[in-house]
Amino acid sequence: MTLRSDTAAALYAEVAAAQSEWKLPSITAGVVRDGALVWTGSRGQFATADGGLPGPERQYRIGSITKTLTAVLVMQCRDDGLLALNDAVGKYLPGIAFGDLTIRHLLSHSGGMNAEPEGLWWERNPGVSFEALAAAMDESQAAGVPDQRYHYSNLGYGLLGEIVSRLRGASWIELVRSRILSPLEMRRTTYFPEDPAAEGFSVHPFSGRLSEEPAYDSLAMAPAGQLWSTIEDLARYACFWIDPVSEVLSRESVEEMSAPASADPREALNAAYGLGLRLQADDPYLFAGHTGSMPGFVAGLFFDRARRIGAVALANATYGKCASVPLDLMRATLTHEPWLPQEWVPEPELPQGEDLLGHWYWGNTPVTMTVSGCILQLSGALTCRFSPLGPDLYQGRDGYFAGEKLRVVRDDHGSVAELNIATFVLTRAPYGR
Repeated sequence: MTLRSDTAAALYAEVAAAQSEWKLPSITAGVVRDGALVWTGSRGQFATADGGLPGPERQYRIGSITKTLTAVLVMQCRDDGLLALNDAVGKYLPGIAFGDLTIRHLLSHSGGMNAEPEGLWWERNPGVSFEALAAAMDESQAAGVPDQRYHYSNLGYGLLGEIVSRLRGASWIELVRSRILSPLEMRRTTYFPEDPAAEGFSVHPFSGRLSEEPAYDSLAMAPAGQLWSTIEDLARYACFWIDPVSEVLSRESVEEMSAPASADPREALNAAYGLGLRLQADDPYLFAGHTGSMPGFVAGLFFDRARRIGAVALANATYGKCASVPLDLMRATLTHEPWLPQEWVPEPELPQGEDLLGHWYWGNTPVTMTVSGCILQLSGALTCRFSPLGPDLYQGRDGYFAGEKLRVVRDDHGSVAELNIATFVLTRAPYGR
């Protein structure tokens, strides 16, 4: 699949505008749709000081997009029964400051932990061991109390990386390689840069000349922002979030990570966070992904699972519009080539639940049970989709009844008498009469 020439021109205009307006030495970007990288574009002549050109195969540092891989490792541990999201951090890191916070707090930045570790600015200095990181932690530096609001914490992800390392008996980067990069064939995503790689720059605000930025080994803070990658690899990664690979993470866990877990109360879904993913409303849809920055680099990766589209952008500048470019690219693509809903086809017979279809009443209020995509769908005053758990037992998938049980009550002849959804009783006639 390729995009039309007018769509490609509009996308390149977005990239060119960002490079010019924000003085980016170089920027490269890509769009994925329906499981494939369908467009790439680059602008700028200084991926390196000697005039190296950007492109989909050139590495850039991805900063905090690294956190999404750390979050995947945590969810893998949860799914394998090695931890629970509501477990205290201190259960796995005995004696550590903030040990009463939970794994979920760290994943969603909702624990009130301070944003940065104590000591020198970790992004611009050689990294320290986990022992040194932990020894410097001080609960008096907390930014707030747990569960009050979203407060971004790089430090929390350093702790998460150590937890998965101890649980699996391997280093964080070994786990990233074996459990994520290898299954997804992300061969150009690495701990240190590998040629061809961009050089990190900042731009002097007055002279407009380039200054080289440092690129240190973050050591204990690596799980928060160490990795380098390419447009081609991040396109594969975006495709994973749209169509999860069960070897890496189940679709249910991806959906859980993509749901709001914390937010800035002033911004709601314009500044919300899931479990390792940033969320951005695009009513009635939701973009998810992450931004990234390290000295000399800014990055962004976002996707929309419902419309099966994603975009990535990488630039070698310390500051400037790049992280939000993927949102602009997705919107431009959808404007020029709108998303088409799945083609309707006749439904097959349900393995169970056929006798639940039709009109029902909650008191005097009418509702209807239909089927869509082999899933029972209740609509009207009460709305929810239901999946079977066993004979005459279903579980809500979304809406008010998400997670609640629907129980089928039958009469002495085996016919359906009523549906009971968490005490909401549905009958075939108003008030059952």
